[in-house]
Amino acid sequence: MHIVATAGHVDHGKSTLVKSLTGSDPDRFIEEQIRGLTIDLGFASTTLSSGDVLSIIDVPGHVRFLKNMLAGVGSVQTCLFIVAATEGWKPQSEEHLRILELLGFKSGIIVVTKIDQADDELTELSLLEIKEKVQNTFLENAPLVKTNALDGTGIDTLLEELSKLVSKEHEPEDHERPRLWVDRSFSIKGTGTVVTGTLSGGSFEIDDDLEVWPLGEKVRIRGLQSHHLDEEKIQPGSRCAVNITGLSSTDISRGNVLIKPKQWHLTKMLDASLKVLDDLDHHVSRRGSFVAYFGSGEYPIRLRILGPNSIKPGSTGLVRLFTSKPLPLLPGDRFILRESGREETIGGGEVLDVDPIIKASKAKPDRSITRVIKERGWIDVGELKLLTGETIEPSVGNWVVNPEILQTAIEEIKKLAESAGSSGIELSILDEKQRLTVSLVEEVIIDSGKLKLAKYKDLTSNHPFVEKLEISLFAPPDPLDISRSELREMIHKGVVIEKDGIFFSSTAIEKAALLAAKLLQSTPQGFTVSQFREAAGNTRKHALPLLNYLDENGITRRRENVRIAGPRLPKVEN
Repeated sequence: MHIVATAGHVDHGKSTLVKSLTGSDPDRFIEEQIRGLTIDLGFASTTLSSGDVLSIIDVPGHVRFLKNMLAGVGSVQTCLFIVAATEGWKPQSEEHLRILELLGFKSGIIVVTKIDQADDELTELSLLEIKEKVQNTFLENAPLVKTNALDGTGIDTLLEELSKLVSKEHEPEDHERPRLWVDRSFSIKGTGTVVTGTLSGGSFEIDDDLEVWPLGEKVRIRGLQSHHLDEEKIQPGSRCAVNITGLSSTDISRGNVLIKPKQWHLTKMLDASLKVLDDLDHHVSRRGSFVAYFGSGEYPIRLRILGPNSIKPGSTGLVRLFTSKPLPLLPGDRFILRESGREETIGGGEVLDVDPIIKASKAKPDRSITRVIKERGWIDVGELKLLTGETIEPSVGNWVVNPEILQTAIEEIKKLAESAGSSGIELSILDEKQRLTVSLVEEVIIDSGKLKLAKYKDLTSNHPFVEKLEISLFAPPDPLDISRSELREMIHKGVVIEKDGIFFSSTAIEKAALLAAKLLQSTPQGFTVSQFREAAGNTRKHALPLLNYLDENGITRRRENVRIAGPRLPKVEN
């Protein structure tokens, strides 16, 4: 499916041309048909010889219905630009072309209508004027077709040119983020509320739950149609009618937008570029009553110029826009700006930042994702996608981090580990971002819940104090050459065993258990402290703590003045 919009001055034959192309009258209202004047948007479709379905949005040309025209072209980028041979280029021709340019239209066909009502000389003059007016615009090299819609002259040629044009178009991208700007809302008996629009960014399916903004209401898709055919699923780039439940047709209106929950950042403040029209007779400043057109909607806004105090005609500047209601927008969205007091089109531009955090006096917005990351330092990948529409691989954990900030965080982790020495620092006292950064620092390790330099790995088992304990198993030295934090770490790891203020190596406990087993092998009735002390070759100061430890751990049991076998006494070979 492909979509084009008509554009051009009032009474230049847009609707008549659409009827000739499609067989359908796009003027839906009796008043339009009686007056021969398009007031609101019209819709029609035809199937081209290639098999492609072409939807045509017919827009009004009269200046009084300009906002209806803007609602029709807000989500389309290809046009039929129509100029009557009898009148040539007119004010609305110029305004419509400027609007299409500002909205980023990429392609189109120029159609010269009513050639039956103009002689050859007048037609040639109109053609020369048209070619002059479209120089340096997207229509500069567009095909030009002369038609008489009443007798069909040029219609076949126009259909061929349309086939060529749509064959060059890229398939609409599916970002799995659908958005539909509502251009019509009505009720059908037995069906309920129906809204129409052009779907972009993703697909809709029956039973999808949606949100309606800026209303903030929830609805569900009950049915879908495209060109009067029922569908289970509608792809991006399609004109569609959506039957919804949850709102009446009087609650939802043109300018509302349907989205899926949690897929969009809803903004009331955004930074954008603004191209001011060349023929404006005054500078643009924050003074004035402005309305902006996004999608199919017209929204009152406040304007703040970023940098200088004003933007002169023909120039492009940066602005901050404030809306009264939240809208689901993305960088790259186009808009038109009008001043309602003067009833004139000021210009238009492109959304650059939907969530500016730099104050206006210092903001320098662009569409760079790098800028968004740099301004925030750390940003969740999900939030970054909401703000930019792009999915970026996280730097660490679920965060995308400005490289300079990340390097600083790495250096801070190194310093913390260095200052903590061999005892390390409790990992629990670090904040979330610091803990995530640890995984990127090669020089550090996590050892028993502590952050420390890698060079201190296994230092407890190789510590000089442990070596001294191993040399003198049953008569260990006092801990004079070790810090209390190091000693606690060794005890925590089980490298050192503390009992009654005496510190033993883990090997000493194992050997003491074997010694007790051997004593009980020769004296099953039990052994005394003196017997154990003599076998161990130590004093009562060290023997008693060892025996107490063995008792507490079930290796031996105390019975009056002797120790007997406990349930965990090791076996010894004869």
